[in-house]
Amino acid sequence: MTEETPSKTRRKREMLALQELGVELVELPDEQLAALDLPDALRDAVAQARSITRFEARRRQLQYIGKLMRGVNPEPIRAMLDERRARAHRQTASLQRVEAWRKRLLDDRDGLARLLAERPDANMSRLRALIEAARKERAENSPPRSSRELFRALRSLLEKGDD
Repeated sequence: MTEETPSKTRRKREMLALQELGVELVELPDEQLAALDLPDALRDAVAQARSITRFEARRRQLQYIGKLMRGVNPEPIRAMLDERRARAHRQTASLQRVEAWRKRLLDDRDGLARLLAERPDANMSRLRALIEAARKERAENSPPRSSRELFRALRSLLEKGDD
């Protein structure tokens, strides 16, 4: 076999990768799909795959999308999907950080002092009131209204500092 002709296994692997990329296209929200420069035939095939519920018919449609993907440059699609995943990962990490601060503030009496050392621009009196109210709600097993409000205040404070 020459260097120019890829092996059958390699071609099959590439086709499966394009088919998996097609599956991700089917799962994209409409506005993100519209942002991509796709041929009309591929866009129609993706729309049709979304409406198919039977397993075998959907599998065949996804194979067809994979076939259509061979005529499209997959790099812009991959780049957009990678950016989407990275954005979701950053957002999850940010929310986990806020949740960790809320837990630290509710469980540790020195948590507020540590937060103020890191974020001196924080509204200490408001945070202290929210922390006390959230602790009281937790002790009384009442709905966590103040805890949610504390989460929103922390998210606002920490996102403002990350900009």
